[in-house]
Amino acid sequence: MSDGEDAVRRRNAIAEYRKKLLQHKEYESRVRSARENLRAAKKEFNKTEDDLKSLQSVGQIIGEVLRPLDNERLIVKASSGPRYVVGCRSKVDKEKLTSGTRVVLDMTTLTIMRALPREVDPVVYNMLHEDPGNVSYSAVGGLSDQI
Repeated sequence: MSDGEDAVRRRNAIAEYRKKLLQHKEYESRVRSARENLRAAKKEFNKTEDDLKSLQSVGQIIGEVLRPLDNERLIVKASSGPRYVVGCRSKVDKEKLTSGTRVVLDMTTLTIMRALPREVDPVVYNMLHEDPGNVSYSAVGGLSDQI
């Protein structure tokens, strides 16, 4: 073999190596993209599974505590109308269960599962946070006769 043939074979081998290297990088990129798509699909699948489980689960009743009977039992008026003498789940803070507190009842056992925040109409809530600004009585028309 001559040096010329050896050089040509070497160039061909290097060119083939570079081509295979580029092909490998392209495949690596495809695999990375496929893994990201798989990860996103798994995340969406898990979310859909959770949504499905929540739709298939037994609902809960919203009620309002009328008054406590003793340390263990309370009288609760359900949103559908009837009143129940119910127990309370151990993880619920019994100190917060005062008269007027909204609660969630388990559909089958009628046990208080958790306390809910106060129900407020959004319009009323927005009025509570309205800033009247710096307005004097003289700026409001018709108040001078009443003051």
